[in-house]
Amino acid sequence: WQEKRGLRELRVLEKLKNTIFETNERVLPKCEQAMHDNLNEAFKRLQAANDMIHRLQEREHEERKLQADKLMAREEKHIAHWEEFMKEQQKKRAEVDEEHRKAMERLKEQYSEMEKELAKYVSF
Repeated sequence: WQEKRGLRELRVLEKLKNTIFETNERVLPKCEQAMHDNLNEAFKRLQAANDMIHRLQEREHEERKLQADKLMAREEKHIAHWEEFMKEQQKKRAEVDEEHRKAMERLKEQYSEMEKELAKYVSF
């Protein structure tokens, strides 16, 4: 009975040794290879995603710069129009002032003539 038990234990140990050997020689290398392949694939995908994000950020940056440039150009155009408008207003004001001055001169001359005419009648 003791002998059978010893043989059983020997067979269990032999089986265990074979299992450990099988695990070390075949299962672990397969697992390592699968893990390595999967990590490589994940790394490639992450790199591709990172490249895509980088390109998107560049496009977004270019788009923002384009919008800022357009805004600046519009602002400069508005400033130029405003300056032109103000110059035109000053020119018109100068013209109106000149017309007013000439009209005042004419009126002074007219009143002066009228005073001379009146002076003729007063002397009678």
